[in-house]
Amino acid sequence: MTDSTARHPDDAPAEPELQGATTQPDGAPAPTEQAKIAALVETLARENADHKDRVLRTLAEMENLRKRTEREVSDMRQYGIASFARDVLAVADTMDRALKALDAELQETANPGVKALLEGVELTERELLKVLEKHGVKRFEPQKGDKFDPNLHQAMFELPDPSQPPGTVAQVVQSGYMIGERMLRPALVGVAKGGPKLEAGVDNKAKSQANDNAQSETPSQG
Repeated sequence: MTDSTARHPDDAPAEPELQGATTQPDGAPAPTEQAKIAALVETLARENADHKDRVLRTLAEMENLRKRTEREVSDMRQYGIASFARDVLAVADTMDRALKALDAELQETANPGVKALLEGVELTERELLKVLEKHGVKRFEPQKGDKFDPNLHQAMFELPDPSQPPGTVAQVVQSGYMIGERMLRPALVGVAKGGPKLEAGVDNKAKSQANDNAQSETPSQG
C-alpha cells in the first residue's frame, strides 16, 4: 500500500536563502554596506556642490543688482534735473548777454541808476550759478587759443585768424555747462582757420629780397 503522505520530488521545500548573499539576481556581486555608504556620500557631495554653486550665483546676482540699483539711484539723483537745468540755462544766458552788452568803460561812465541795475543783474547771475553748482551744474568757458575739443565744444563757424593755429578756439560765442561728469551743453565757439597762405610769387619775391639783403650785409673779402 502506497503511503499517501509520500511527497513528490518536485514538492521538496526550497532551501532557505542564505543571509547576506553576495550576488545579485543578474549574477553581479552585491554591493557591500561600505560601498553603498560611499556611493551615497558621493551623491550627497555632488548635490551639495550643485546647491552651493547655485547659492553663490544667486548671491553674485543679488550683489550686482544692489550695485546697479545704487548706481541708478545715484544717477537719477544727480542727472534727474538735467531737463530742468537746460531750461534754467536760458535765464543765465540772458543775464550774461545783458552784462556783456556794455563794456567796462560804458559801465564806469553809466549813471547811478544803470550801475545799480547792472550790479543787481551780476548779483542775480552769481546766485543762479551758485544754486546750479549746488545741484552739480557747473559752467565752463574755453579760453582763446585752447585746442578745439569736440567733446566740450561745438563749432559754429571758422574764423580766419593768423595769430592762432588752425583748430584752436578763436572766439567764444556761448559758455558750456557740465552736470556731474556729463556734458549738459557744449560751449559754442568759433574755430581758427589759420592765416592765409602766401602766394607762390609773393613768397619767392620775399625769399629773393631776403637773400639780397643777406648778401649786402656780408663784408667783402679783400
